[in-house]
Amino acid sequence: MQKVASSSIDLHQLFSWLLADQILTKAELKQHFIQAQGILRNAPLAMHPLTAIAQCKLTSALAPHRQLTLDWLTEWMADKVGLPFYRIDPLKIDFTKVADVMSAQYAMRFHILPLELSSLELTVATSDPRALEWEAEIARISRRKVRLVIANPLDIAQYTAQFFSLAKSIKGAAKNGSQDLALRNNFEQLVEMGASNRQVDANDQHIIYIVDWLWQFAFEQRASDIHLEPKRELGTIRFRIDGILHQVYQVPVVIMIAMTARIKLLGRMDVIEKRRPLDGRIKTRTQSGQEIELRLSTMPTAFGEKLVMRIFDPEVVIKTLPELGFPPDDAARWDSLTARPYGIILVTGPTGSGKTTTLYSTLKALATSEVNVCTVEDPIEMVEASFNQMQVQHGIDLSFADGVRALMRQDPDIIMVGEIRDLQTAEVAIQAALTGHLVLSTLHTNDAPSAIMRLLELGVPHYLLESTLIGIMAQRLVRTLCPDCKSPDGELDDEVWASLVAGTTLSKPAALYRPVGCPECRQTGFRGRVGLYELLTVSRPFAKLIQPNASIQSLTEQSMRDGMKPLRLAGALKIAEGVTSAEEVLKVCATSQ
Repeated sequence: MQKVASSSIDLHQLFSWLLADQILTKAELKQHFIQAQGILRNAPLAMHPLTAIAQCKLTSALAPHRQLTLDWLTEWMADKVGLPFYRIDPLKIDFTKVADVMSAQYAMRFHILPLELSSLELTVATSDPRALEWEAEIARISRRKVRLVIANPLDIAQYTAQFFSLAKSIKGAAKNGSQDLALRNNFEQLVEMGASNRQVDANDQHIIYIVDWLWQFAFEQRASDIHLEPKRELGTIRFRIDGILHQVYQVPVVIMIAMTARIKLLGRMDVIEKRRPLDGRIKTRTQSGQEIELRLSTMPTAFGEKLVMRIFDPEVVIKTLPELGFPPDDAARWDSLTARPYGIILVTGPTGSGKTTTLYSTLKALATSEVNVCTVEDPIEMVEASFNQMQVQHGIDLSFADGVRALMRQDPDIIMVGEIRDLQTAEVAIQAALTGHLVLSTLHTNDAPSAIMRLLELGVPHYLLESTLIGIMAQRLVRTLCPDCKSPDGELDDEVWASLVAGTTLSKPAALYRPVGCPECRQTGFRGRVGLYELLTVSRPFAKLIQPNASIQSLTEQSMRDGMKPLRLAGALKIAEGVTSAEEVLKVCATSQ
């Protein structure tokens, strides 16, 4: 990186603006100017003056006396020079397209980064609105009007290196292969005369770099799943973030085939087999050294092999119940249930509602040196040293029921069954509870009382449920409002609020928060997720209602008398606390009421 040119914006200009805007006082100006000068002088590489000012950790003299962060200073400078501020979102930049506008060396020389390219306009980010000698040249070469925006200088430096090197790797890998190869696994056989049949090697250095970058980028973006989806001409990469899928990039299909092969190789999967679904797993590390597990699943599609990687963060296992979203009273009731020596506890909800996280966190807390915790799963979600984990193997007739029978001979104290899917699994789980074991499992129902009806439908005798079932919890995940931009001026119809809190005296809060959208949450208004929980404890009056002709209404009414808060009420409490919005709660709880 080269030193900033003499015509560039400098400390003198920036500090004079800060003084003119009364952000700094005359009394503190000299001291902070000398401090910033020292930071610039001692920097090993060229540093932007805004970065030096940000490292001084100054506080504005104007109310509300906020700290002058680099983002704030950049946005303030953009306003001073009359240019728009641009927060670079790597998910929204087609780096393979913009990297063709200029070379990496040219971008680094002038500290600029091309962001968007249309038929008439090229958007370029700069952190130096005075050093624009490159503008006319780029406009002439690209044959487009250059639209200037101001961006964080550290973001420009980071993404310049990242985008250009990634684009180079994709182009380099593409030279070693042919689009014709991709069509071998495509149901639409389009034959092109004269096409070569060379394959991109899964161990090609370009492919290795692309896969490593993909994982690290997914970890940085808090993705829970990575989707590699082959299409007719381009492969699509998508991330699931806070439950919503976001398209990240599109790459040539031949590159995606090589990426999939590389990942299957690392996951010890059959690289040659592409006609049937396969499963695998990989353990890797983030740049900070934190271990991350990836669960792999492939599926043959019309255009080739689709790969989904589910990302499991081992830190979620050590989260406490309040950190997962449990209200204090429900957390205490849940702890009392899991402290019992025997019985069955069920966690219900749709796929992706956080059931596995709840069970793993609970088992982690229970797995002391005095107890033997065993699990049978399909597949093992996260490898945990404090559990004894067994995976279902359908190919050798090792089902959930067979697994539980095997665990019963292993002197267990606590057994976790991944899912009760049939009568056979339900019967062996009940048998385990009857012989003095605590059994935890999952079931797919809309709410907690419905789990009784589901088990009766499977054929489980009602008297066995009455004697073994001790608790059922239904749960959902809702997106939480972004703390940086949520606004307390949301509206909610009185009738809707009344439906959420029906049967209770919870009053509508004076301030209802709504999502707004900011760069921190990618303009969605939400960042992160939290659980909604509906905990049913099986009391004696409730147990007496478990009959072959049981009524879901009577079960629900008794469970609420026993202290169960329905999912809709749990959502209403989160709305009242300003944690989430009414729309989010209505979206996830609509099918459960």
